[in-house]
This record gives sequence, structure tokens and C-alpha cells, in this order.
Amino acid sequence: MSTPTHVAVTISPRDAKTLETAWPFTGRADELELVRRSLTAGRNGIVVTGPAGCGKSRLVTEAVRGTDRAVAAGTPETRGIPFAAFAHLLSGTVTLHDAVRVLSGVRLLVVDDAHLLDDASAALVHQLAVHGRTRLLVVAAEGVPVPGAVSRLWSGELLPRLALEPLPREETAELLTAGAGGALEPLTTDRLHRLCRGDLRLLRELLTAVRERGLLEPVPDTDRRMWRGPVPVTAAVRERTAHVLDRTLPAERETLERLAFAEPLPLDADDLDTGVLERLEAEGLVAVDDHGATRLAHPLHGPVLRAAAGRLRARRLSRTPDRCGPALAAEEALLAQRVERGDVRAPEAPVGEWLAAEGLPVPARYAASRARLARLGGLLREAAAWAREGLRTSPADASCRDELALATAQSGDTSAEDGGAAAAWAAAARGDLDAAVRLATAGDPYDAVRLGAPERAVGRLTGVFAAHADALARGDGPALDEVAGELERRGFLLFAAEARAQAAGAHRDPGAARTARTRAVALARRCEGARTPALSGLALGELTARQRQIVTLAAAGLSNRQIAERLTLSVRTVGNHLYGAYTRLGAGDRGALPWLMELPEPQPA
Repeated sequence: MSTPTHVAVTISPRDAKTLETAWPFTGRADELELVRRSLTAGRNGIVVTGPAGCGKSRLVTEAVRGTDRAVAAGTPETRGIPFAAFAHLLSGTVTLHDAVRVLSGVRLLVVDDAHLLDDASAALVHQLAVHGRTRLLVVAAEGVPVPGAVSRLWSGELLPRLALEPLPREETAELLTAGAGGALEPLTTDRLHRLCRGDLRLLRELLTAVRERGLLEPVPDTDRRMWRGPVPVTAAVRERTAHVLDRTLPAERETLERLAFAEPLPLDADDLDTGVLERLEAEGLVAVDDHGATRLAHPLHGPVLRAAAGRLRARRLSRTPDRCGPALAAEEALLAQRVERGDVRAPEAPVGEWLAAEGLPVPARYAASRARLARLGGLLREAAAWAREGLRTSPADASCRDELALATAQSGDTSAEDGGAAAAWAAAARGDLDAAVRLATAGDPYDAVRLGAPERAVGRLTGVFAAHADALARGDGPALDEVAGELERRGFLLFAAEARAQAAGAHRDPGAARTARTRAVALARRCEGARTPALSGLALGELTARQRQIVTLAAAGLSNRQIAERLTLSVRTVGNHLYGAYTRLGAGDRGALPWLMELPEPQPA
């Protein structure tokens, strides 16, 4: 058999299907850059692993877009057939030695679903890595058996490994916006994120079902939409939960259904059959904590089991929503304790989230507490969403109205109500900073610090908030950075972003100022459209005209290659200009560029 110097690119139907996805690639900027770097000169490739459905294949497809490559994939049906994954690249019956010789001529080989490779194919991939003449991009699932030859790619340090984590909440929101054709309100985004646990295929299926069944409703006075009510159980969802729905032992099905109809509260393990629980726990279907509280392990299983139960069975197992009263009160007390302790990192609060998701009434007092915690944490759109939940049943509730006005005003919306606790921020949104400071002085003294007038808060604050006022009054950049770090640790993301922005203006060292500004930008991106006076000072650093042009295109989402084609430049030149811009801006994250260029336009909270 002759040895070709290069094997022509082969794209399997599987690969073509991936490329034709309707959803654009969103997020994973750092991971994408890492995979692309692994394919440059002098690198042997990379292994990408992660849970099923987390977007491994999509990431790899994006990373190799526009490059010549050969593609192979393992399948369950061919695990017993030698070299089955590479049959389209090899002719006739071959030995391992022959296969290595042939595929050593491939410049880039993408191996998807490597955990499903037959032993001969797995050995071939391993030998190609040992020889090092073929650049390999290998994708394998976590939590399932993997051929030893594949796992030794990273355990034997032949290739670096990228363990892909589930898509974070912020990037999930971006993906859902693209998939839904418009922005979703935060409670809907959180619900979908929670139900799917990073499984992007399931996320797509659920969102598609919600859209097609007309379950997305407009949120009043905003351009966002929300979803409340039962989970649509489509054929695809049923297939994914078949291991729960199709239990053959009646005792197991009964236990799962009892847990489903108990939600959002757990059941006590002592009230359930221990033997059945042990079997279900071993399969990862139920979770029992140290106190004996037992829940379904996956948040999707409860809704599906409730939907699949017959009417009589549902009537027997169902409980009335008022059973949640004591648990809801306990959650509300926990929220108040968090604020009192100055720690606004969101605690577990499943009862309130369940009531909102099911479209059941959420008491205004509880909703206001959730809104306040979210607002203090910088999650302004989430704060507004919780306030609206309370106003659905209590339209005149003052606390919810105040929280909605505060979230709206701190998002820079000039239509915010100009009164009550939000008066200062409503004035700031209109650009009347003098009036904003005057109103803040008469209200919350920390608002005066955030608005740049720390002298108005002397003697009226304690702890980290007093330290913030003192550092700002002295123009002490390092002290402001220290304050910002403490605020971030406690969950006050917006306050931390503002302190970093103030530090950027106070630092005498240009490098420290750039670092503070970059960190302010990163924090501000997590604050759901916050637009306060301190953040408006995040201005673009001094760039050349060409750098500004390239950075503007990069901020709009264009790749280096796309920018090069548009400006008739080489990709290397674009990269050099971006590197110079990053250095001046103190930024290493491409995703920060939209914020560094210009803060987003105000959007309704």
C-alpha cells in the first residue's frame, strides 16, 4: 500500500449536520481560543471532554471551521468492528501499522465520540498521537466508559486535555436570546438553565417546544418574554427521560412519583422504602442529604413525571400550593439574614423559584426580598423580574414598586419612577447628577458614595461601605481596589464594579489604572445592563485609528479572519493590532471589548 503525502478532506454527514445548526455559536470564547491554539504549528492537538450535551462537538466544529480536516466518529453500533470509525479513510483490510502509515499523511484529524470507538480505532488514535505527525482533535464524553487507549492520550500526557464545564448562566442567556429570537426575562433563563443542567441539546429542545406551543408571553413595559407553567413534554423530552418514565418495578415508579408530587419540598427518607431508595440512588435518580431529605436528582424529572401521571394518580399524590407556606417563610428569613450580614450571594431558595416557574402566586413580601437581594448583587434584570412577580398579585405593593423603580433607574432607563427610594437614581438616569447626590444625601448614604460624593456619607456608614467612602474621599486607588475585592467576595457585584471604576480614575500608575478598568468591565458585564454614573466613566483608552477600527469589529463579534477579509489585511496583521489594543486597554478577554468600547444602551429592566 502506498503512503500518500496528504489525505483529501472528508466531512461526514454527521459533521455536515453539526455545521447546519440554526443557533449561532455563543460564548466559550476562552475555550475556543485554546482549541484553536492547539492546532497551530508546533502543537499536536488536544482532547476535549465534558458531559453529554455540553457543546463539545459544537465547540470543535467552530474551532476547525474553514480548515481542511478528516473526520471520524465512534458509534454504539460499530464498537465491535475493527477500524469501523475510519472505514471511509482506509481501503480494504488493514493492520494497525498500515492504518498509521495512511493517516500519518492527514494534517488534521477530528475524532468525535471517541468514547464509542472500537478497540482497533482507539489504538490507531493513540498511535497517531505517539508518532506526532498528525494533529489530533479528539472529543470524548465524561461519566461513561472510555477505551484505555483514548484515556491514555491525556493521562499519558500525549495530548493536553480541555475538560469542558457546563455553559455558565450568562452565556446561556446569550444563547437563549439567539435561539428565542429575542431576549428572555431572567427567571425564564434561570429556569431553563436549571432544568437542563448544561445539556445544550436539551436546552434547545425545551426552548423550541416552548416557542412552538406559544408559551412565551411578553413582559409588560419591556422587550422581553417570559415562560410560566408546566414543562412541555415533547417526544424528545420523553425519550431523554425514558429511564425514569419506563420503570418496570411498581415500587420504584411509586417512589419517583411521590418525590415528584412533593416538589418543591423534599420527602424524609424514613417515609420511603429503603431498598428502593438505595437502588434509585445507585442509578443517580434520587439524592439524599445528610439530614435524610430526599429529592429527585435531576430537576427535569419531577415535571415530566407529574405530566405523565394519570388524572386519578395525580389527584391522589398532589398537594395544595399552601403547603409551601412555612418553607417560603424560612426562605424569606434566610434572604433577610443575608442582607443583614452583608453577604448577598444568592442562597438556595427552591420554593419561591418553583412557585414562580409554575405560574402560582408569589407573595409580594417574598418577591420584594428576592428583588432586593438580586439588586444588591447587581442582577438588575432579575431584581425587576422578582418585583414584577410580586406586583402580579399585589399591584400596589410599595416594596415591590420601589425595587422595580430602583432596578430600572440603575439600568439607566430615564422612564424610571422619580420618587421614593429610587429618586436619586432616577435623577442620575436623566443626567442630573447634582440632584442625584442631593437626593442620595437625604436617603441611603452609600448611594452618595456610589455617585461620587463620599463626603456626604461621613460617619453614616460602617464596615466595607465606610472603607469605600474613606478610600474614595482620599483618592486612594489601591485602597479602592481592596474595597472592590471585598465587595465582590460578598456578592455585591455592581458595587464592586463601581469601586473598580473609581479606582481606575484614582490610580496614578497607568498600569494599575488599566487593570482596575479591565476588572470593572468584567464585573459590569455580569450586572445585567447596569448603567450608573461610575460605570459611565469606563472610557476607551487611547488607540490608533486602525486599532479602533479593528477593535470595533472584534467587539461586534467578528473573528480575526473575518476582520482581515473585510479590511483587506492579513490575519497576522489583525492579530498584531488587537494585541497592541489589548495591551493599551489592559484587557486579555475579547468578550470585554463591547464594554470597553462603549457601555450598552439603556434597556428596560
